[in-house]
Amino acid sequence: MDLIFFDLDGTLLNDASEISTFTKDTLNLLKDKNIAYTVATGRTMLSAQRIIDGHYFDLPQIYNNGVTVWDPKVQRLTFENLLSQSEITTIVDCALSQGIAPFVNAIDAPSKIEHHHYIFHAETRHEVERELIRKFFSQTDAKLLPLHALPSNSHVTNISMIGKADIISKMWQELNTHTNLIAYSGPALEGRGYRWMDVHHCLANKGSAVTNLKKQLGASNVICFGDGDNDLSMFALADESYAPENARDEVKQSASGVIGHNHKDGIAHFLRERFSL
Repeated sequence: MDLIFFDLDGTLLNDASEISTFTKDTLNLLKDKNIAYTVATGRTMLSAQRIIDGHYFDLPQIYNNGVTVWDPKVQRLTFENLLSQSEITTIVDCALSQGIAPFVNAIDAPSKIEHHHYIFHAETRHEVERELIRKFFSQTDAKLLPLHALPSNSHVTNISMIGKADIISKMWQELNTHTNLIAYSGPALEGRGYRWMDVHHCLANKGSAVTNLKKQLGASNVICFGDGDNDLSMFALADESYAPENARDEVKQSASGVIGHNHKDGIAHFLRERFSL
């Protein structure tokens, strides 16, 4: 059984953060041939689902770089490697000290089926942060609340932020020296002068989640697609791994092969040839 894992941003999605019509048609062809596929992304569940809804992602889905896994068939959410209170404090203090508003992503899960999403954030200090709320967070079903309202027993999956590139880069270096944390960062859509950053528990990664799903679904051949450093953990265990032309050099060097650019439907063209769709 082949089992395909797609990263989203910079990989399956085009530069408008959408699944193109050609890629959508390709996913339909995969489904028609009973080729299994799902998503493994750093995005939160709410952020990603508004993009993949309607595209037949019926298998368990990996979010927050492996922290959360959602099984749509049984409507079940599971967690691995949530951030502790001390780790949350470390990240929040680092952001506030640099004039950056941290966005704390949390899930209230009274049961494995029932759950509610929240984003707790400090007062925004820059227009780019306010734009993030207007364009993205306010478009989801997550409830936006002030940082001081964050309960001490929250299920915190990750903490994200955006800011001037030099400041975020400095924070990225600092947080990655912390024993229990890992920070991912990249250029923001707002322009070269800005970068985003996402911070998780260091044990949270796509690779471990992919391994679990491979066993759960009985797959014999895992095929992964990704463009960023958070994809390297699943590349390391995949039977086949492919990076789009726009991927980071280190990712392309770690891949089984390099395929077309994400904005030119690189994955879709590859899959049509690979599986004779």
